[in-house]
Amino acid sequence: MSIENTTSNFIRNIVAEDLETGKHKEIITRFPPEPNGYLHVGHAKSIVLNFGLANEFKGKTNLRFDDTNPVKEDTEYVESIKEDVKWLGFDWDNLYFASDYFDEMYTRAVLLIKKGKAYVCDLTAEQMKEYRGTLTEAGKESPCRNRSVEENLDLFERMKNGEFKDGEKVLRAKIDMTSSNINMRDPIIYRIAHATHHNTGDKWCIYPMYDFAHPLEDAIEAITHSICTLEFEAHRPLYDWFVKECEMESIPRQIEFARLNMTNTVMSKRKLKLLVDEGIADGWDDPRMPTIAGLRRRGYTPEAIRNFCREIGVAKGDSTVDSQMLDFFLREDLQPKALLAMAVLKPLKLVITNYPENETELLEIENNANNEEAGTRLVPFSRTLYIEQEDFMEEPIKKYFRLFPGNEVRLKGAYFVKCTDVIKDASGNVIEVHCTYDPETKSGSGFTGRKVKATIHWVDAATAVPAEFRLFEPLILDDAPENEGKHFLEQINPHSLEVLQGYIENVAFKDAKARDKFQLVRNGFFTVDSKYTTHEKLVFNRIVPLKSSFKL
Repeated sequence: MSIENTTSNFIRNIVAEDLETGKHKEIITRFPPEPNGYLHVGHAKSIVLNFGLANEFKGKTNLRFDDTNPVKEDTEYVESIKEDVKWLGFDWDNLYFASDYFDEMYTRAVLLIKKGKAYVCDLTAEQMKEYRGTLTEAGKESPCRNRSVEENLDLFERMKNGEFKDGEKVLRAKIDMTSSNINMRDPIIYRIAHATHHNTGDKWCIYPMYDFAHPLEDAIEAITHSICTLEFEAHRPLYDWFVKECEMESIPRQIEFARLNMTNTVMSKRKLKLLVDEGIADGWDDPRMPTIAGLRRRGYTPEAIRNFCREIGVAKGDSTVDSQMLDFFLREDLQPKALLAMAVLKPLKLVITNYPENETELLEIENNANNEEAGTRLVPFSRTLYIEQEDFMEEPIKKYFRLFPGNEVRLKGAYFVKCTDVIKDASGNVIEVHCTYDPETKSGSGFTGRKVKATIHWVDAATAVPAEFRLFEPLILDDAPENEGKHFLEQINPHSLEVLQGYIENVAFKDAKARDKFQLVRNGFFTVDSKYTTHEKLVFNRIVPLKSSFKL
């Protein structure tokens, strides 16, 4: 699927210049997630950028799984990532796994050893940290650094053959322990991990480190522009070193951009996994999660996410985006699409005492106020209805214009009704409101005899369908969730989910299916939940309220 990307940014300018000057005849980008969790909205920015550039300049984009850590990776995550990319509206030209290149990577590591550029080291993790030095102090050379090429080749072969335990030995690049860039101080290339890999099984017990594997993967695939986030900027000299010293034919260019940070949002797969493991979130697709799966189940649209990612742009400096900005684009996308319907989330019974008993009429109500082509539908109306509890107040506060004893309001698409009486339970709670209606005031009749100050919505009690409504608030209370001074789990909002039992009109929802989207009058945009909805029970997730204070 070709999706245009017309937003100018410094990366796009680099790509355009490389094509104009003939440096590249075709651009090839890649989206390279590690399959150790579900993708989140931060990944969506990278997806839109990489695929968007390739689409615009008629290039290619590879989907590559950086599966070099068998302990944390799983085919479940592989499949979820594929689904997310396609749902966002993109398709890859080639599908690769880093593990496809394990033989090639091993060969290149042997080449480094033969060139005297790599050695097997026996230091423990603690010792290696001590020898590494600090940002202000140079590191110290490992006692193993000057092993002969023959000894290193033998030890590395024995590592591959499984003769050593996990952590007993590693292969390190031999670069410069005095470098001001701490990443260049003899980084680890391979470590031992006796673990079954989701793709290669038990063929390997040594696995390449990301800093070694990634540049080789890019070079093997002839990636022209390797786009990554700013935390890898200090790794770029190492990236270039591996490409050069491993004598790769293709030379990719790494370009860094600022990652997406959003208020009230966590952009860490490790922390998101913790939410799932601790049972705080109802799985990776919990509608409160910033995962693409969660956003999809919540009811967000791929169009809104793509437009959001393009609007925030691509920059070099870190910044934090208001999470309401995404909701702005969501409302923009849903307004002309979502079917307008009525539902009562906190029901209060309303009886029209002068309406004929056992009579039902069908009222014509518009399907979308923002789209005339959506047409109208016929909604049942009878003597007994449900209204929202907040639309009645026995003792109204100042400037309260909805229903109260003696006051008259319009029922949306129907008639004027005036409250005449209330029925209470033994505890004094109002459980039923009695009204009279004026048959001359039917909507569309042209009645101009008098005006009312409020219109409230309703559902017909006789035909309404019971439903569960799930309302969400941000899962993270703090706008700066990466704050190290506060434990992450202390920032969880205990009131992030409210579950209500109410009613919906049967006409709009009789054929509703998972992920269908509706604009429920005055209550917001909702979607049919794909996880808990059954033939016997409809469950709705509120995607977003109707209004926000945010302005673009």
